Amino acid sequence: MPESRPPFPPFTLESAIQKVRAAEDGWNSRNPEKVALAYTPDSSWRNRSEFVDGRDAIVAFLDRKWRKELEYRLIKELWAYTDNHIAVRFAYEWHDDSGNWFRSYGNENWEFDDNGLMSRRYACINDIPIQEGERLFHWPQGRRPDDHPGLSALGL
Repeated sequence: MPESRPPFPPFTLESAIQKVRAAEDGWNSRNPEKVALAYTPDSSWRNRSEFVDGRDAIVAFLDRKWRKELEYRLIKELWAYTDNHIAVRFAYEWHDDSGNWFRSYGNENWEFDDNGLMSRRYACINDIPIQEGERLFHWPQGRRPDDHPGLSALGL
């Protein structure tokens, strides 16, 4: 039986929002092996200036990322969607091993196969230094609570 990850294309507004939240939840788990299962085995990414191809490379990339970006907390928001494409905007907060805090902003374009697995991901990201007192993402590591404001509510 082929791998699958609902909801499946073609997307509706409701299913696109569900897909975005599922991606946010996965990334907030900071579990590279689990996150990689949402992508096709031959998934192709561009993340900033790095090109990543296939699940093994995705796992290695995410492992490196979350070793550098400590106390990572992410919020994604649907921007647009079509049959099998979703565009999101996102922000995440993290600090480096010296205690310097950052808020990273970006946009992603996603393409899905018929089984709901992401086959392509293109991410553009910018990092802004912030003071610890400027942080807006205050929940315990892991899934963002349902009652925590999203990007628009936070004015981001």
